[in-house]
Amino acid sequence: MTTFVFEFDGTDYPVTGELGESVMIAAARHRVPGIDADCGGGCSCATCHVYLPSELEVPAAQDMELDMLDFADGLTEQSRLSCQVVVTPALQDARIVIPKL
Repeated sequence: MTTFVFEFDGTDYPVTGELGESVMIAAARHRVPGIDADCGGGCSCATCHVYLPSELEVPAAQDMELDMLDFADGLTEQSRLSCQVVVTPALQDARIVIPKL
């Protein structure tokens, strides 16, 4: 189990994620607002767009995710789709920001 925090609209939402599941699934289980996850984690929408901390060491986004991020508002260098980020010990105490649309 790994504990991390989502920040949305100035409010913190701490969650505990199971190792190996997606960050999006952890957010959905804890009913974090701002993570709509319309496609259910299939990387076919951008409704789970988040900003990861720049110092966080996670695998780079693959081509399919990069293509979907083109549909996200407020795209930055830290933008990722939370359905494509796997919960690992590296996320412990990380602060993941959900863009306000």
